[in-house]
Amino acid sequence: MHLEQFRQYCLSLPATEETLPFDEDTLVFKVAGKMFALANMTVFESINLKCDPEQAIELREGYAAVLPGYHMNKQHWNTVLIDGSISNQLLLQWTKDSYDLVVQSLSKKIRAAYGL
Repeated sequence: MHLEQFRQYCLSLPATEETLPFDEDTLVFKVAGKMFALANMTVFESINLKCDPEQAIELREGYAAVLPGYHMNKQHWNTVLIDGSISNQLLLQWTKDSYDLVVQSLSKKIRAAYGL
């Protein structure tokens, strides 16, 4: 997967914005102001995705390319290496799962304000 493909997919999800809150290299995707994905723009070798804690452990045990979230809460975030061992389809599905997890955590009022 290429960064632009990942970026376009994230931006296709409703109410998504891209920001650079940490530095000029770390691209952060947010829904309603809450992070659901992070990626380095200079060296696109991995993505950080939010994950249900139980599923996060299962994915780490099932895939060598899935690690505890780098510089993130390791209970709720995974770092997924972009090394070709995980299909693009699965990477995009996990990205959507991350997005959905964040949307589900939003209040009804906020979801309504963003049309979610």
